[in-house]
Amino acid sequence: MKKKIIRIILEVLAVLIFLIYISPLILVVINSAKTGSVITTNPLSWPTNWGTLIDNVKAVLSSPTVQYGKSFLSSVIITVCSLILITVVSSVAAWAIVRRKTKGSNILYYMFVAAMVIPFQVVMYPLISWFKTITDTVTMPLFGFSLLRSYQGMIFAYLGFGISKAIFMFHGFVKGIPYEIEEAARIDGCNQFQVYTKIILPMLKPIIVTVVILNGIWIWNDFLLPLLILGKGNAIQTLPLAVSNFVGAYVKQWDLILTSTLIAIVPVLIIFIFAQKQIIRGMTEGAVKS
Repeated sequence: MKKKIIRIILEVLAVLIFLIYISPLILVVINSAKTGSVITTNPLSWPTNWGTLIDNVKAVLSSPTVQYGKSFLSSVIITVCSLILITVVSSVAAWAIVRRKTKGSNILYYMFVAAMVIPFQVVMYPLISWFKTITDTVTMPLFGFSLLRSYQGMIFAYLGFGISKAIFMFHGFVKGIPYEIEEAARIDGCNQFQVYTKIILPMLKPIIVTVVILNGIWIWNDFLLPLLILGKGNAIQTLPLAVSNFVGAYVKQWDLILTSTLIAIVPVLIIFIFAQKQIIRGMTEGAVKS
């Protein structure tokens, strides 16, 4: 009887924690179906007309100053390209570090792990100064292209900041793959590239999904790094920057702010729902194998 009561209390507590955790999303949804004046006066009330949500969506998508559709496309380009590079580079690096069992590879691995704990605020000013120095070379940018206010600058920055955690996750997973499988592939005539693409990469599918989702959510929702590299008023704007354009110095369009936030949440939420099994599997298997 005592165990049953404790279980009921824990279940009730879990439900309350869940409601507290999901309450911001609920507030975004219900306030997206209201006008700005209603949100200001009574943000906790239930919408009287859900058709207002459609009107707010149309207003967001048709806004000439924000250009939400163009910002959505920019976010897709930056997120997809960054995830492809992070996945490929980190999986190859983790595979090489695991298979090359030397002191140098161990030191390199721990350097990547150490980089995970460095706060972004510590490196953001040196990063932007370095980007500016490379971009402002007298004759032409050092790399032949600008890193500030550009797609390549954003993708390069996300690759640098995302690779450490990705290598850490891939490292634990690759350690669980028997080396004999690779030896058998080489005996059958596979070279290094074929071993990676035909043997290692397919076996990394669960952890790849985990890395893609976790980094994708971070890149899709990030505000500070795009603000520093792209700036406001640039032709390239990510969704968080586009949402912030509805916030003026004296007027805040809460109906459009919350509606644009809801539109930005939906794609990630759908992907997460369909990929959650792979995410959990990748995280648990990687944790056990590391």
